Amino acid sequence: MISLAGRDILHGWGKFVLTSVGLGLLIGVTLTMGGVYRGMVDDAKVLLDNSGADLWIVQKDTLGPYAEPSSIYDDLLRSVLASPGVESAANVTYLTTQVRRGREDTRVMVAGIDPHDPAAPGRPGYLTAGRHISRGHYEAVADEASGFRLGDEIRIRRNLYRVVGITKRMVSSGGDPMVFIPLKDAQEAQFMKDNDAILQQRRRTEANPAFNRPGAPGVLEGVIASQSANPYVNSVLARVHPGTDPELAASHIRRWLRLEVYTREQMEDIMLGKLIATSSKQIAMLLVILAVVSAAIVAFIIYTLTLGKIREIAVLKLIGTRNRTIIGMILQQALALGVLGFAIGEISATFWGPAFPKYVLLEPRDAFTGFVSVMVMCAFASLIAIRVAVGVDPAEAIG
Repeated sequence: MISLAGRDILHGWGKFVLTSVGLGLLIGVTLTMGGVYRGMVDDAKVLLDNSGADLWIVQKDTLGPYAEPSSIYDDLLRSVLASPGVESAANVTYLTTQVRRGREDTRVMVAGIDPHDPAAPGRPGYLTAGRHISRGHYEAVADEASGFRLGDEIRIRRNLYRVVGITKRMVSSGGDPMVFIPLKDAQEAQFMKDNDAILQQRRRTEANPAFNRPGAPGVLEGVIASQSANPYVNSVLARVHPGTDPELAASHIRRWLRLEVYTREQMEDIMLGKLIATSSKQIAMLLVILAVVSAAIVAFIIYTLTLGKIREIAVLKLIGTRNRTIIGMILQQALALGVLGFAIGEISATFWGPAFPKYVLLEPRDAFTGFVSVMVMCAFASLIAIRVAVGVDPAEAIG
C-alpha cells in the first residue's frame, strides 16, 4: 500500500506539490511567529545579562527602569556602595528615543553610563570595533544593529556624539539597538529642560509672591541654580560580592534607603511576565489560529483527493482489500503532505527570518515540537477522508 499511496501521489503530483507549498508557507509563518516570541524573550534576557548587575535599585513602588519610569537622586549611589554585600555599583539612565544620523531617524535606547570605571555595571560587555567611552562628554558606543559606524556623528536631542566603539546584541527589551553615552550627557538629554522652558520657569518663579519678601533673592538664586542641575538617574545597578545572597543585600537597601530593589530573578519575572506578556498572548492566539487554518487546509485537500478516487476505492473493496489497508493509504498521503509542507516551512522560516525587523530566534526544540504537531494535525485531518473511504459501497465499482 506504500507503493499504492506513492503512485496515487505521482498521479496527481501537481496538485500535491502546490498544496504542499501553500501548507509549507503557512507553517513557515507559524514557525516565524514562534521565533519572534523566542526573540522577544531572548532580547529581555540579553538586556539583563549585558547589564552585568545583580541588583536593580529604582524608585519606590515602581517596576523600573525598563517596565516603568523611575527617577531617583544620583547621590544615592554612595549609600548603595556602603550597603553590606555590595561590591560595585553605578548610576545609569535609559531613554528610548529617535536619534538623527544624517537625514535619517533611528529608534534606539540611549543608556547613560559611567565613562571612568571600566568595571561598572551597565557598560557594554565587549566591542566588535573601536574602543570604550573614555571622555566625559560627546562620545558614544553604538550597537551595530543601529546602522552607525565608527566615526559617525549621532544627534541626541541638541548635542552631537561621535561613535568611538561598536558593540553587538546590546538591545532593549523591545529589540531597539542601544547607544551608550556618558552619564552626565544622558542626564542632560533626559531630564534637562530646553532654554525656553527654563526661561519661562524662571519668570514664574520671580512672579511668585513668596520670593518678593526680604531674603528671597538667595532662595531665588537657589531655585534658578537647581533648574540647571540634573541630579536624577533612572536606576542604580549593583553587583554583590561573590557568595553573597543578592536578596540579603536587597532587603537591607529596601529597609534603610526606602527604595525598590529587584534581583536578577525578580527583574526577569517583570520583563517576561509584565513587559512582554500582552505580546506573548497575541502571538499565542495567532499560533492557534494558524494551526486551525493549517489543519483545515490539510483536511480539505485529503478529502478532495479521496473523493476523486471513490471508484478506485470501491474496486479495491470489491477485490477484497481490507479497510485498514485503505485507511493506511489515506493516512500515508496526509503524513507525506505534512512532511513536505514542514520541510518547505522550515526552509522558508530560516530564509526570511533574518530579514524581519524583530529578532527571530528559531530553536531546534521548537522545530521538533512543530514537526510532531504537524504530523498529529495531518493524522487528525485525514479522519474525515478516512470516514468517507470506509463508507464506500463496493457496488459503486460496477455501478
